[in-house]
Amino acid sequence: MTKTQVEVITSVQRRRRWSHAEKERLVAAALEPGVVASEVAREAGIHASQLFRWRQELCKRTATPVAFNPVAVVPVPESAAPSLLPAPQPEQAGTVEIEFATGGRMRITGSVDASTVSALVKALAKTKRSR
Repeated sequence: MTKTQVEVITSVQRRRRWSHAEKERLVAAALEPGVVASEVAREAGIHASQLFRWRQELCKRTATPVAFNPVAVVPVPESAAPSLLPAPQPEQAGTVEIEFATGGRMRITGSVDASTVSALVKALAKTKRSR
């Protein structure tokens, strides 16, 4: 005669539903300095990968749409030219001013070749994407 072990399941285990506020609380706790995320997950009774997935979802960066802004070419008023600006030299007559959507402004005065302006715009565009 052999003895067999029988396991009786008395309750139905269901998936736990986490509210958005609970997820935010756990992710914020895991992001605290000096805290180990896997310990926060273990205390909450979830797997660490679930906590990392919530962190990805909640900390997702929204992509800013790429758009071009209108450009206006305006001459320097004749009345302001003598009083505010020094006499223009033939090689220093140009001014390039770029106003960004974030409120920043870049002004290049004087003789500037196209490769310099192109390099500046590429550098600024590269900096914007990496943030």
